[in-house]
Amino acid sequence: MRLITMLKLENIHTSYGHIKAVKGIDLKINKGEIVCLIGSNGAGKSTTLMTISGILKPVKGRILFDDEEIHRLPPHKIVAKGISQVPEGRRIFPKLTVRENLEMGAYSVHSSQFTVHSQESNPPLQKEGRGGFSTQLEYVFALFPVLKERQKQMGGTLSGGEQQMLAIGRALMSKPRLLLLDEPSLGLAPIFVGKIFKTIKELNAEGLTILLVEQNAKAALKLASRGYVIESGRVTKEGGGRELLNDPDIKKAYLGE
Repeated sequence: MRLITMLKLENIHTSYGHIKAVKGIDLKINKGEIVCLIGSNGAGKSTTLMTISGILKPVKGRILFDDEEIHRLPPHKIVAKGISQVPEGRRIFPKLTVRENLEMGAYSVHSSQFTVHSQESNPPLQKEGRGGFSTQLEYVFALFPVLKERQKQMGGTLSGGEQQMLAIGRALMSKPRLLLLDEPSLGLAPIFVGKIFKTIKELNAEGLTILLVEQNAKAALKLASRGYVIESGRVTKEGGGRELLNDPDIKKAYLGE
């Protein structure tokens, strides 16, 4: 099967003021893959994701999505291209309801397809054509039934695992083709970690391409098609998920073996 490159980073450098966080990263993601980034805290993994999504701008290099340069675009236009990010720490809107959080996820993309109505003064969300808002909302509710049960509950009252589900659901409301996940298992109870990884696998099986940053390197590499090791802002190793999982240096540095 011929591999189709969806995302490509070429010599990307990103800085925070005078601090160089990413120092010439090259990587690619093929359509339908799960690719993981592993490395220690401060290695540049989250910075790489935020550069892809337009939150940070590279000072050097190019990012291509479907062979089109996107590194100069603002974040909302990158979302419109089909890239959505689930940030580290979830960052849901705690004082909005679950449903309102999901509505927020749909605003910046395909706005002509979606009509969002206030529940107090208007009818429920209306579907506009194929793949409309209601269809995507029901898709997210089917993926995470607890969100449907608690759609009127404030986001801040959910457990950590439920908030992570909400953050993923919010990202999916924009109907992305590439999903960026930043530390989805961070701080979660083991039962929720298992559910989140199962969901990632299911989403990929449905055709969603995923770039995953994850502290649980062993679980990430078991799930991933390929992986990159990032150290001090540079890619130091790359390979298949299983290949990296069995690499003695990776085992010693990141797997505690």
